[in-house]
Amino acid sequence: MYFYPFFDPTMLIVIPGLLLALYAQAKVKFTFARFLRVPAQQGVTGAYVAREILREQGLEHVVVEMIAGELTDHYDPRGQVLRLSPEVYRGTSLASLGVAAHETGHALQHATSYLPLNIRNGLVPVVNFGTTMALPLFFIGFLFRFASLIKLGLWFFALAVLFQVVTLPVEFNASRRAIALLEGYNFIAPPEVSGTKKVLKAAALTYVAALVVSLLQFLRLLVISGALGDRD
Repeated sequence: MYFYPFFDPTMLIVIPGLLLALYAQAKVKFTFARFLRVPAQQGVTGAYVAREILREQGLEHVVVEMIAGELTDHYDPRGQVLRLSPEVYRGTSLASLGVAAHETGHALQHATSYLPLNIRNGLVPVVNFGTTMALPLFFIGFLFRFASLIKLGLWFFALAVLFQVVTLPVEFNASRRAIALLEGYNFIAPPEVSGTKKVLKAAALTYVAALVVSLLQFLRLLVISGALGDRD
């Protein structure tokens, strides 16, 4: 296998995943924008929904605050803070309520020690270091024929792939909780369930795409390491 100065043929392996990731990003933005224009019948805000669910679940200590940006919503388990973007925090749309309930679902996962979330949180420090070092170690090992560095880079990257795998059940479960909570507390009417689900499914696709990209990149690294073995 040959590697040209301006073209690495192994990149072809990753291209389908990158296309899927671009599609997923476009879909989540389009779907979010579409249902951001659809007001929920109850007329309550995302912040209100989040606080009410937390109160009903006995988690009043979890702080709900606004954070700048678009689709920057997340739950911080360390500070037990639920941060919502302005359109979600102040919004009364199906998109706003769906995203707010989804992030609240993560707070409930944390409170109930949901196993996949615990595993993912436990992987975070290692993955943060590993994702930074995986490719440099791999390619330094490849350039200088250090098999141990190549293997170390592959192991670090494998941990990143594992992180993406564990992330899927965490996100899917949070979305299922969100729909159940929104219906259970009558924040959305039966005809509004379908639209809310579409928002959450579009968001979930971005995590599926991230996993596909990681798997294909890992396959690419295996191909490159195999090429080194063929040349030795």
